[in-house]
Parts: sequence; structure tokens; C-alpha cells
Amino acid sequence: MGRPRIFDNQRYVHFVTFSCFGNRTHLSRDQCKRLLLGALNHELERYHAVCIGFVIMPDHVHSLIWFHETGQLSSFIRDWKRSSSRSIKLHLLEQSEVIRTFPDEDPIWQKRFYSFEIESEEKMEEKLTYMHMNPVKKGLVERIVDWRWSSARFYELGKSVGVPVGWPEL
Repeated sequence: MGRPRIFDNQRYVHFVTFSCFGNRTHLSRDQCKRLLLGALNHELERYHAVCIGFVIMPDHVHSLIWFHETGQLSSFIRDWKRSSSRSIKLHLLEQSEVIRTFPDEDPIWQKRFYSFEIESEEKMEEKLTYMHMNPVKKGLVERIVDWRWSSARFYELGKSVGVPVGWPEL
């Protein structure tokens, strides 16, 4: 079947998904979610990228990312996963009850990520809705604005969500 192709030769908005290794729920802890958002903030600044939206679920992440220049997606995701992996793993290994649930040598993230390239505002809005509904569909909250770990509160209530969220220059 081969590797999935990543299209990064145009200024697309990238709908990105990546998961915890072995579908573990490392992101069920609030501190792990904070560390992931901190790493996202850092990489957005380094790459001069725009986060259109995100959701952090217990075992995976969705985000909509746009770059001013082409060819940055793979490096951005690699760096985001690498920096967040270090801090999340350190945090988890400091928690005595977690050490027994996974071997120290296991990675935090699956190796690959999935990316869907978006060219229209209509498709961006569709993906935002999909992401924001994820915690509701999984029974984590009743309303999208109740999930603290997504961009829904920014769009619905104008509240800060820990990451600068914006709309790209399509």
C-alpha cells in the first residue's frame, strides 16, 4: 500500500490528526493536554503558522493548521510531536501509578500523522464542526463549549483557548 502522500506544495489548510501510541489515553490528564498546547504554541510561533482550530481528545489530536510558506507541514508536526512527547513522557513517568501502565521505552505518539488538505472555507467550517463535536460524540461533555481542550469556546464564546486561533489568508 505504501506511505500516504502528504500534499504540501500549495498553501492549503491542513486538517491534521495524530494519535497516541497504541491508542493509549495519555491525553486524559489535563497536565498532558497543557503540555501539548504549550508545544503547539511554541511551534506556531517558530513556523509563523496559523492555528484555525484544534481539539485534544484522550487518545488523539485534530488540528487545522495553515502556513505562510509551503513545505512546512511534516517538519512542523515532527517538531510538535517531538517536543510534546518529551514533556508529556517526563510528566507521566513522574506519576507513580502511570509507570506500571506502559513501558518507559514506548513512544507517546504513533509514528505517522494523517493530513487532509483543504482549499475552501466551507470545508474548513465542516472540519471545525467535526472537531468540536468530537468530545460531545464521545460523551465527554454535553455541549461543545464545555470541552476546555478545543477551539470551540473561541468560536462560540470569544474566549481564550490557550492557543492563538485565527483565520488564514486563503
